[in-house]
Amino acid sequence: MRTLKNVFRKKIRALLTIFGIVIGVFSLVVMGAMAEKMTLLVGGGTKFYKDKITITAGDYSSIMTSPLSIEKLDQLRKVEGVKEVSGGVTMILDKELSSVQMGVPAMIEGNDGKGRELDRKDFPMIMAKGRELRDDDIGKAVVGIDLVKKLNADIGKKIKVRDKEFEVVGIRDKTFTIPDTTVRIPFAESQKMFVETLPEVLRANIDPSKVITGATVYAADGVNADDLAKKIESSVKGIKATGPKKFQEQVTSAVAIFNAIIFGIAMISLLVGGLSVINTMTMSISERTREIGIRKAIGASNNKIIKQFLAESAMIGLIGGSIGLFLGWVFVTIANAAGNESGTALFLITPRLAIGSVAFAAFLGIISGLIPAWHAARMNPVQALRYE
Repeated sequence: MRTLKNVFRKKIRALLTIFGIVIGVFSLVVMGAMAEKMTLLVGGGTKFYKDKITITAGDYSSIMTSPLSIEKLDQLRKVEGVKEVSGGVTMILDKELSSVQMGVPAMIEGNDGKGRELDRKDFPMIMAKGRELRDDDIGKAVVGIDLVKKLNADIGKKIKVRDKEFEVVGIRDKTFTIPDTTVRIPFAESQKMFVETLPEVLRANIDPSKVITGATVYAADGVNADDLAKKIESSVKGIKATGPKKFQEQVTSAVAIFNAIIFGIAMISLLVGGLSVINTMTMSISERTREIGIRKAIGASNNKIIKQFLAESAMIGLIGGSIGLFLGWVFVTIANAAGNESGTALFLITPRLAIGSVAFAAFLGIISGLIPAWHAARMNPVQALRYE
């Protein structure tokens, strides 16, 4: 309580200093929440593909998928070391992608289910409501939980997916990964839908049942998936095979750059807050020189003086960090609520981010108060008592 009173001896100055910390922590929380969401998305993808190989068209270079012949699946199965191959179709949910796209866009997915049992062992898909798709389903859909508001989806209701109606039979539980923003429809219907997105010249000459946009290859037991990916690329023409190691390198390098930029911005804000603490503590010590002299004259040790002022600077950091965390949480909650309307929840505040941001603010306060506290402890008590 005494520490708190000392901090607010000069209320306006203390509030301005705390405000500097608040801005820094607010930035850290908001930017960090975006980084945490991206990290979870990458972690989910890395976990799913840790022992699998992704197959795309040889000219695949962006999220705009290119068609592959379904005959490639049989060619892939003939490669030594391949246990199973599952073909599928993936495309963007919206007909037109916004020019400013934050996060992973909502997707449509359909697959032949060949690897369903293999996936369930390591990556079970839990349903919040309803059931998964069956092979004999027609006109049915399973919706990722982040798309419920965007599509106004519920069990038994009809939703529109690219102008076609589907009955919702299941809603996936929260995974904080790509399935949250994916609508899964029957494989045959996803093939037809994809072909309809192609230019009319191509569409007339393509049998939808012969088209996929990619495949997942499951390596046989004891076979190294990265080595198998190289063998597949040399054996099957016109495709690109990405093994687990390459997949992880691609996504983690991109996220690492993204995270570095985010935390760089937050650190600059916190640095400004730290300088404010140094200034405040220096001014406070200057104004309390006689008080320090009296304390030292009656026996206060250097350690006690240092601890007193470090406690005050830590309190400034703790108060600013707590307020910054609260404001960041409010902002993230509002932003995610708005994002849910379009199926794009960009932020995620995790316990480590919440605890870490406040702890870092307190630590910043302590570090910023070290030099002023050390200066106070080294004062000569006689000279301090004469100070006016």
